[in-house]
Amino acid sequence: MNALSPWGDFGIKDYSKLIQDFGITPFNETFEDLKDNKYYRRGMLIGHRDLDKFISEAKSGKAVAILSGIKPSGIFHIGSMITAEQMIYFQQKYSNAVLFYSIADLEAYVDNGQSLDKSDEIAVYNVADMIALGMDPGRAVAYKQSSAVAVSDLAFIFSDDVTFNMLVDIYGERKISLYFAALVQAGDIFLPETKPFNGPKPVLVPVGADQDPHIRLARDLASKHKDDLQLVPPSAIYHKLVRSLTGEAKMSKRSPQSMITLSDKKEDLKQKIMNAFTGGRATIREQKELGGEPEKCPVFDLYIYFAKDDKKIKDVYEECKNGIRMCGDCKIEAYELVSNFVEEHQARRSAVINEAQALLKNSSSLVLKRPI
Repeated sequence: MNALSPWGDFGIKDYSKLIQDFGITPFNETFEDLKDNKYYRRGMLIGHRDLDKFISEAKSGKAVAILSGIKPSGIFHIGSMITAEQMIYFQQKYSNAVLFYSIADLEAYVDNGQSLDKSDEIAVYNVADMIALGMDPGRAVAYKQSSAVAVSDLAFIFSDDVTFNMLVDIYGERKISLYFAALVQAGDIFLPETKPFNGPKPVLVPVGADQDPHIRLARDLASKHKDDLQLVPPSAIYHKLVRSLTGEAKMSKRSPQSMITLSDKKEDLKQKIMNAFTGGRATIREQKELGGEPEKCPVFDLYIYFAKDDKKIKDVYEECKNGIRMCGDCKIEAYELVSNFVEEHQARRSAVINEAQALLKNSSSLVLKRPI
């Protein structure tokens, strides 16, 4: 069994094998509490760890938290957006939930070679993206890893609990900096359980499926500190990775033509979508006779992410499979759908920049406090 990499660009080809190999609980039953989650209905969520326990605590009215981190290595792309939307979904669903948004600037430094000053510039726009997508800043903490004393303290404490061989087993052979970045992310995950935030509580971490190594490490660390720090093992919910527009398994910030960002101009969106790989046949005749393959098509995926209702996705799928829908027409429609969303999002984001700056400033004093 090969180590799953949270820093790779190769994607995941077999989610069922991932679930089996690493003991993730699959969504193969009717999960009533998620029926209002569009990504659950549309098959984007593949599984979870202890989500049922988190929901039980949240529904009882107890204090809970939602946390995830996104590298400020660029403006949000679709993968970032999905993670953000899952965080926001649970914040909106439970009025007793506080959302913690970690700006992973230390990881961006060691993984992407991006300076902390550059991350500072991008971070405020990422927080504005979160607010524009629906995050309630009144129940949110947004902070930079490099400014969080509590996170660094926890990472140092956790470093005493791991061996080099253990980290190699989880992550494969990596630079020491990436191993330490993993410990910092464990510090992020447990930040909501620290003294400045009223102690231990259930924490849900929505992430892409390739981030599961961080969750497994954090859950192991919780078991080692259940007595002294009284840590509660984090819950997690996993979404599929966003397929590259070029047809590769994972959309990547390192390849601009492979991704759609929430800051793309209309002409760039059109160029990317019209040149995207499709699941169509080689000729119109074959398309009509054999039908297309939407399961392989990143253009069809855009309807999953941006369509306002589920029926539209079903209609596009069936029209493609039955040879009624042609790829050129589908691309034009997908471009209009995405372009309208991005244009409206950019207007909302511009309107909340000052609010994003205020949230970052207000959060900074909280994360400077010692964790214990």
